[in-house]
Amino acid sequence: MKKGYWVVAYRSVSDESALTEYGKLARPAIESAGGRIIILTSDVQARESGMDQRTVVIEFDTMEQAIATYNSAAYEAARRALGSAADRDFRIVEGV
Repeated sequence: MKKGYWVVAYRSVSDESALTEYGKLARPAIESAGGRIIILTSDVQARESGMDQRTVVIEFDTMEQAIATYNSAAYEAARRALGSAADRDFRIVEGV
């Protein structure tokens, strides 16, 4: 079975405190659903997109698990805490 991934590239963050609150809620929501944070960095070498801020990659055992976690009440609470404090490109993709 193919794994599912969240791939998130931040364009900008306008409120670091909201991002911190998001992280406090998002990490337990992700980890309790079996997600594993495999990349979480601001050390980015952007080449074509210009998105050189934070990049996050989270691995799930299945694509279904990745989608269900995004749609979960726990992760919804994290998204509400973040609000409009970050402009990001958030994708859920299937591994090969």
